[in-house]
Amino acid sequence: MTRRKRSLSGEERTLWATVARTVAPLRPEDTVPPPPPPAAETPIAVSAVAKGTGMPAKAGKLGKAVPPPPPPLHPIERRTLTRVARGTIEIDGRIDLHGLTQLDAHDRLRGFLHDAQSRGSKLVIVITGKGKVGGDDPFGMNERGVLRRRVPQWLAEPGLRNIVLGFEEAHRSHGGGGALYVRIRKKRTAHKAGGA
Repeated sequence: MTRRKRSLSGEERTLWATVARTVAPLRPEDTVPPPPPPAAETPIAVSAVAKGTGMPAKAGKLGKAVPPPPPPLHPIERRTLTRVARGTIEIDGRIDLHGLTQLDAHDRLRGFLHDAQSRGSKLVIVITGKGKVGGDDPFGMNERGVLRRRVPQWLAEPGLRNIVLGFEEAHRSHGGGGALYVRIRKKRTAHKAGGA
């Protein structure tokens, strides 16, 4: 027999939050932020709450508006990757970053992704190249494969999360480790509030 999970009441949640604040975690790296209270049970006026904190605003102080966190990245589903590799899902665009400096590659990648989103693209491919392995440079001064390592970091940055839905290494037929499939988010359009 399985028991149904019940949620905490407002009083229980307040009591737990009070107790949880007095406890020091054994391993600080494993701390988990408390879940936000459900909006239906605790109606609070937005003006009475400091934005982004969930705590009542202090009298006489106006807090700065905190931007919402960037949307999370989602891995591309295996089925979608298989269909892309077979050619049943079309790649809407591609950019080749071979031979570019990091600065130039970053600028071109941002521009390309913005353009792809405005065109309504769903899936694009970013070619970074695999870089050369080895060499006579024991100190890494002439490091190779920098874009292969840096492009995934750039795609995960908060500044591109409103464009990038997720990314994965490309299939061997599309460049393998030297290329990435990038899923593009649909562009959000501002809806006008109007009455009839």
